[in-house]
Amino acid sequence: MASVAAGCFSSAIAAQKIKQEIALSEWDYRSAGDLVAALRKRRVSALELIDYAIARIEALDSRINAVPVRDFERARAAARAADATLARGETGALLGVPVTVKESFNISGLPTCWGDPRFKHFTPKEDAVAVSRLKKAGAVILGKTNVPQWLSDWQSYNSVYGTTNNPFDPCRTPGGSSGGSAAALAAGFCALSLGSDMGGSMREPAHYCGIYAHKPTAGLVPRRGHSHPGTAPLPVEHDLAVIGPMARSAADLALALDVIAGPDEMSAGVGYRLALPPPRHDRLNDFRILIVNAHPLGPTSRVVSDALARLAERLAKSGASVSDKRALAPDLAQATRLHARLLSAYWGAGLPFAGYEKLFRDAAAFSTRDHSLAAERARGAVLSFREWRGAEAERAQLQHKWREFFRDFDVVLCPAAPTTAFLHDHSTPLEARRVKIDGKLYSYLDAHTIWAAPATIAGLPATVAPIDHDGYGLPIGAQIIGPFLDDRTTIEIAALLERDFGGFTPPAMRSGQGSCAK
Repeated sequence: MASVAAGCFSSAIAAQKIKQEIALSEWDYRSAGDLVAALRKRRVSALELIDYAIARIEALDSRINAVPVRDFERARAAARAADATLARGETGALLGVPVTVKESFNISGLPTCWGDPRFKHFTPKEDAVAVSRLKKAGAVILGKTNVPQWLSDWQSYNSVYGTTNNPFDPCRTPGGSSGGSAAALAAGFCALSLGSDMGGSMREPAHYCGIYAHKPTAGLVPRRGHSHPGTAPLPVEHDLAVIGPMARSAADLALALDVIAGPDEMSAGVGYRLALPPPRHDRLNDFRILIVNAHPLGPTSRVVSDALARLAERLAKSGASVSDKRALAPDLAQATRLHARLLSAYWGAGLPFAGYEKLFRDAAAFSTRDHSLAAERARGAVLSFREWRGAEAERAQLQHKWREFFRDFDVVLCPAAPTTAFLHDHSTPLEARRVKIDGKLYSYLDAHTIWAAPATIAGLPATVAPIDHDGYGLPIGAQIIGPFLDDRTTIEIAALLERDFGGFTPPAMRSGQGSCAK
């Protein structure tokens, strides 16, 4: 068990040797659960795992740019401490496991700028709650992963840290806003990562990079310390935004969720403790599953919908009760319009007051009979409190419809996004961008919200699991939506799919930048 020396990158020959060693290592893509077991059996040391992860990042991340904020020396110190703890016979849920964290989380001693150059030197004084819980469980944090500026895109690029590429094809995005975390996992840089999601920000990257991600039930994981740079990290919850784990196996999602979930000790945790129910079933043939393969407000590419249809066939053959009657689900169009309105309201509230006049004019330009997503976004940006209360009442009605629905079904399986990973597109304005779906162009903003909306607006748990690849080898994921606080059920389905049909497949990690000609 020889550690990789910190200075082994002094020449191109040494770097190439590391790449060759990396390709042959047994630790490249091991799950966090496997690493915990290996560490406890002393098959490997925490320091060796960390040195190896550092070597892999330094050798390969120039092609991907997933981990631009690095904390290697403190990671080595934490790994040595983990080894000492293990030597004393003590354990921890993630003791010695290498992890990364999305850049938007506060970590003491590291910058948190959300991709905004105005805050590139802002360094918080304390860890976010979720980060603190990871550290308490023994996780070793290697660094922070890239994001779009203000987490406001489904790609991961900014003027501070540059562009993150998809490990399966550097010409394409890994998604956003948790794209750096998804890319780091797909590249084998870490065993777990921490992300956030309000409009598909964990789910789409997981789908594009062939990994697992879990959007928890709203409020399940405290968000304190996942706050705009320069603002006080207070225990304020959010109606739409959540934080959660990303991994290369469903079991690791469950492992990480157990570590980070539970009420904030500064607020509800004073009087409450978490007691999630167990999965509804532990065999695929006991599950009642609704397949929703099309959305009323936008198209889904044939390659994605066909992959989900093939999965439905396999599930039916396995004995699960499978229905494809989309009309049985609560109104997807209503949920998506409401999500567009409220998501835009949060965005609009953060803009300088001087810009509000234009937003009002933009909203007034739409007819009252226009219920397109563009119109809903425009109205949402200037939503009054009266209108907000009306939207919240509408949301409560949707949540009740989901409660009724889940009496007859256990989960919904649907796409995580309309296409596989797409070519980088940093054109402005964002509203003018288009996405090509089966040869036709559609609104970028519409396409990247329609499948995120139903679970988000109802506050439901949603797990994304890899299920297939397209003809170019790009991953395809399925989104598994479950009942409120039934997080263990959606993760269990993902685990059963992984066991019976396969899960994460590593990309071919080639050296060099390649050509990204469109």
